[in-house]
Amino acid sequence: MSKTSSNSLIPSERIEGMIYVIRGQKVILDTDLADLYEVKTKRLNEQVKRNSQRFPPQFMFQLTAEEKSEVVAKCDHLKNLKFSKTNPYAFTEHGALMAANVLKSEKAIAISIQVIQAFIQLRQLISSHTQLTQEINSLKTFVLKNAQKTTQEFKRIWQAIEKLSQPPDREEKRIGFDTS
Repeated sequence: MSKTSSNSLIPSERIEGMIYVIRGQKVILDTDLADLYEVKTKRLNEQVKRNSQRFPPQFMFQLTAEEKSEVVAKCDHLKNLKFSKTNPYAFTEHGALMAANVLKSEKAIAISIQVIQAFIQLRQLISSHTQLTQEINSLKTFVLKNAQKTTQEFKRIWQAIEKLSQPPDREEKRIGFDTS
């Protein structure tokens, strides 16, 4: 995506690499978010619990054991989660912003802006991917529709060629009168 700008604190690629799609939502895990905000995961989760009214289910959810295993298997930097007794929390874009607000640190607020920008960039990328997919499907429909017409035309042409390539039916016609 974009490179680190002079006023960025963390490369956007690093943040984008921490965003996963779980349950059909783009989320960032509590361990990654705590790392970005430079707090311990335990402290982040404590603040979230103290301010639970600010975190409705559409802002965050806790992973199941199966989801945790899948994430740990796919992401090397999360291997320590394998030994954690609790399942991590997943924060949506709005949840990540709310977490920065409850932490109330300058660093968390500054980083939260970058996190939101990373979510926006991914949303734009997915949007352009969706448009491209729609255009490809439209082209595919057009080709398939016209392929049927073309196939019928080729069949008629082929039949005509086959007819022309067969020797003509020859009845010997005699010239003159039939005396039989």
